[in-house]
Amino acid sequence: MFNFDASGLAGRFWRALAVIGLGLALALPVAAQTTPAVDDPRGGISTLPEVLDARVTATPERARLILDLSGPTEFAIVSLSGPDRIAVDVKSTGTEIAVPPDVAGGGIVSRYRVELAEPGRVRTTLELAAPSQVQQAYILDAVGDQPARLVVDLITDTPERFAERVAADLAASAANQGVPPSALSTDPGTHGGDLTVRPLVVIDPGHGGIDNGASAPNGVHEKNITLAFALDLQKLLVESGRYDVALTREDDTYLTLSDRVALARANKADLFISLHADTFQQPEIRGASVYTRDENATDVLDKVLAENENRYDIVAGFTLPTTEPVVADILLDLMRREMRKSSFIAAQALVRQLEPSVTMRRFPVRQADFFVLQAPDVPSILVELGFLSNAADIANLQKSDWRQRVVAALARGVADYFDALNTPAAP
Repeated sequence: MFNFDASGLAGRFWRALAVIGLGLALALPVAAQTTPAVDDPRGGISTLPEVLDARVTATPERARLILDLSGPTEFAIVSLSGPDRIAVDVKSTGTEIAVPPDVAGGGIVSRYRVELAEPGRVRTTLELAAPSQVQQAYILDAVGDQPARLVVDLITDTPERFAERVAADLAASAANQGVPPSALSTDPGTHGGDLTVRPLVVIDPGHGGIDNGASAPNGVHEKNITLAFALDLQKLLVESGRYDVALTREDDTYLTLSDRVALARANKADLFISLHADTFQQPEIRGASVYTRDENATDVLDKVLAENENRYDIVAGFTLPTTEPVVADILLDLMRREMRKSSFIAAQALVRQLEPSVTMRRFPVRQADFFVLQAPDVPSILVELGFLSNAADIANLQKSDWRQRVVAALARGVADYFDALNTPAAP
C-alpha cells in the first residue's frame, strides 16, 4: 500500500519572546506549558528554570549552541556589533557555569560566555570570527535522561546582511520596550523559504505484516514502532507545507524490500527515509544512527545489522533478486555516485538535528549494504531509531514524548537537507 498525503494541515501554534529583528520564529512550543516552581536564590518562589550547562561546536560554515536547562523557558536573540556577536537571552533564575568550556572545533564562533545579565535573565554571548546569522532555534522538553534544552544553529552570512540585522535588531529592541511577547506560528522543518515545487519525501516504516522485524523481550515488535514514528513524521512534514509526503505502508502490511525501492523510484522520490529499530547480541549497545549504502560496512556491527535486515524477505518466504554483473554504464555509475553523495549529505543533516535531542551511537553517520537503499536515482537513508535489545532504548521507543522529540529532529534535518540543495553555491 502506498499512502500519499499532500494536504496542508494546520501548523502547531508557538509562542515567542520578543523575537528581535529575525526573519524566523525563535519560539517556545505551547506544549512546554509551565515549569515547576523552584526556590529563587534572590528570595521568594520562581517558575523559571536554571541554565545547567552550555556547549558550542563550530566549523567554518556553521555553529551550534546547546544550553541544558532544568525546564523549558522563553528566549530571545539579538545581533550586536563592536565586536560582532550574537546574544541569546533566556528567562532563567541563573547559572552555575563559571567558565564555559572552549568552543569545540574552529570556525565562525571563536569563544563564548554565559552570565546572569539581570535577575531572571541569563545571557549567552557568542563572539563571531565571521559574520553569521541564526538559521533556527528551538526548545526541547526534557525526556528520559535528556534535560530540557535550547538549541541555536548559526550559519555564515555576508558582512552587509549582518550589519543590516544589527541595525534592525537595535531598532526593534527600542520599539519593543514594554511590548508583551508576540504570538507567532512556525513548525520544525519550516525554517527555509517556500519551494517552487514541493519535493516528495517517501517514508518507509520497516517490516510489517508477517514480518515483525526485531522484537524486544517484552514482546514489542519493530514493525509497530517504525509505523508509529512514520505516521508522526509524515504528519509533521505535511503540516510544514513544504513537502509532499508518502508512506510505503500505512498499516500492518507486508512489503518486500524490492517493493519499497520500486515505490520510491516509480514515484520519483526526492528523498527516501527507511525507519528501523534493530537488536544486537550485546545489550549495552544503544543509540540512534543514520546509514547510507556502501558495500563496505563501517564496522562488524553494521555488517550484521544490514545482513539481518536483508534476510527478512527470505524469512517471510521471499528471495532477494539476484544482481547480475553488467557492463559498466558511465551514466548509471555517475548517477549512483551523485545519489550516494546526496544521501550522505541528507544523513549528515539528520544527524546534526538528532544529536542534541537523543542518545546517538558513536560516529552516527554510518555505512552498510542495506538492500532497501539501493535505488540508483533516489537519495536514500536508513534511520536506526535505537536497539530493542537495550533496556533504555526499549523504554524510550515506547514513549510518545520521546517519539515526538525524535520526529521533530528528523523534520528539522529534512528541512536542512532541502535548504542546502536550494542554497546557491558561493561564486
